[in-house]
Amino acid sequence: MRDVILSKFLPELVNIRHKLHEMPEIGLSEVKTSEFVAGLLQSWGFEVTRGLATTGIVATLKRGNSNRSIGFRADMDALPMQEETGLAYQSQHPGAMHACGHDGHTSMLLGAAWALSQDASFNGTVHLIFQPAEENFGGGKLMIEDGLFKRFPCERVFALHNWPGLPAGTFSTRAGAMAASIDVLTLTIRGKGGHGAQPELTVDPVVVGSSVVMALQTLVSRNVSPHQPSVVTVGSFQSGSASNIIPDTAVLEISMRATDPAVRKQLQERVEQIARFQAQSFNADVTFGWQVGYPATINDAEAVAEARAVISEKFGEGAFVELAQPLMGSEDFSFLLEEVPGAYVLIGNGESSGLHTTRYDFNDEILERGAMYFYHLARSALV
Repeated sequence: MRDVILSKFLPELVNIRHKLHEMPEIGLSEVKTSEFVAGLLQSWGFEVTRGLATTGIVATLKRGNSNRSIGFRADMDALPMQEETGLAYQSQHPGAMHACGHDGHTSMLLGAAWALSQDASFNGTVHLIFQPAEENFGGGKLMIEDGLFKRFPCERVFALHNWPGLPAGTFSTRAGAMAASIDVLTLTIRGKGGHGAQPELTVDPVVVGSSVVMALQTLVSRNVSPHQPSVVTVGSFQSGSASNIIPDTAVLEISMRATDPAVRKQLQERVEQIARFQAQSFNADVTFGWQVGYPATINDAEAVAEARAVISEKFGEGAFVELAQPLMGSEDFSFLLEEVPGAYVLIGNGESSGLHTTRYDFNDEILERGAMYFYHLARSALV
């Protein structure tokens, strides 16, 4: 069912999405994207502030005399992938692709911006946050460090993310933990190399690393409650150059995900303990190189209830499905939710290729519903 508010603008919104899809840019390099988005917002009467986190944008629209405010965020960056969709509007930037639907997220928020620009009846301030670098550099955190909420205070902040496999236009979220934290450890094991025929004269880092890998398999199952979703993955094990050479070093790349901040801290501490003690038992040394990533995405219960009420009222009870378990992927909207209560909500992309695949495309059929979700949420909050 079409929404009469956006119906006349919808063809242009689809064109906007296709233009964004053609010009994907990697995080903190969204120069053309930022210029294009800012130009549209300015033409619709928004006060546009640029340069937060290099290429980020905040567009502000104020009506009436209320001090109330609400924020909506969309990510703008693309992934370093070669697109293989064959679409008429496929990427014109070799090696870059909108494979996570950020072109659609940006377009939905632009659709809401257009609808709000046509409406003089709400009372308060809307801040539209167009964020760079969600995929790589934590653009949400960078915008906060540049004074995002000090300069543009919000009582609540909301974001949408498309989700393949969820029926097109269906919304889903949950209160509390919505997505996991992510941290990465580069573990370097230093032993003593030598000839493969004389292992007794060496400290074999391959054996040490193998022992660490096996010991980590019980880290979650015997240290973390089964009611606290978490996962530890050794994704890379690099060592050696030939079958008859025992190398000096081995390097493991380990990722850790958790939905509870306390469990996140526990995993970080226990991984180091396990690796250190395993290495000591073989007379090897270890060093730790941490890439502390995104915190868990924690939805505010009242904000989720607010979002659900708007969805049910405007799109029908069947348009909302409760998310049973947190996602184990990670999202830098978590940084915004650490500062301001809000909700991260999924919108179904239908039966499409999966996110981060070379044949993925955002579903244009959900543009209108996503845009009107933001619009109705603003109207509900700023009465």
